[in-house]
Amino acid sequence: MSNEIKGQVQKQFASNAYKYVTSARHAKGEDLAWLVASSEVNSSMNVLDIATGGGHVANALAPLVNQVTALDLTEEMLQVAQQFIHGNGHTNVNFVAGDAEQLPFSDNTFDRVTSRIAAHHFPDVVAFVNESLRVLKPGGKLLLIDNVAPESDVYDRFYNDIEKWRDPSHGRAWRKSEWISMLDKAGFRIDAMVTFEKPFQFTDWCERAALPAQAMRELEVSMLHAEDQIHKYFKLEKSEDGSLLSFEGESVYIQAHKPQ
Repeated sequence: MSNEIKGQVQKQFASNAYKYVTSARHAKGEDLAWLVASSEVNSSMNVLDIATGGGHVANALAPLVNQVTALDLTEEMLQVAQQFIHGNGHTNVNFVAGDAEQLPFSDNTFDRVTSRIAAHHFPDVVAFVNESLRVLKPGGKLLLIDNVAPESDVYDRFYNDIEKWRDPSHGRAWRKSEWISMLDKAGFRIDAMVTFEKPFQFTDWCERAALPAQAMRELEVSMLHAEDQIHKYFKLEKSEDGSLLSFEGESVYIQAHKPQ
């Protein structure tokens, strides 16, 4: 099952790689600025960016550190990330095809490990957390950003269901409490957690995942017919003609360190 999910991830991102480089949601955002500002990096450090996607974290940190290793499961994503980053003049980034759950690096290699808007695609998030701890140097930090599910079972189910409908490679958006538990059990010490409101423009959100028009319409109808409490919690916004314009989710930045 894990390999099947990873195959879906590769298929999804291979065919839509360029969209994730140019996506305003991925290229910019308050969360990315926060990660960079909180990273406490310097020119002697080596950074691993797991599931680099369009390469936005690697691109932002490259001018500040010694070297960034951008890792992704999908070769096509690495190719467009490399074009983007090299196009910005950064030559201290190398690109590695690899699995977030089985990192091809030695223990105690990196000063920072980053991962942004990716972990909800990982079949085995615990393995990713354990591997991140393993490759960090003692005192090194994990800087993690991902979409999160609400703590309520009802809202959690709604959010993960629509994400899976929109993108079959979606695994699970975890709750904040689940992230804290996983990191703590792995041996990390959590330093900070910051949440961000995350508005989604419905059409752009669907088109970035190449959702077919009929499936997009069916998803829209399903969301519009959700209970009033769902509409209120996720701030569903409709146009004058009744079509779905947007809704709001949440992402989280978690900073944790590997004990000395």
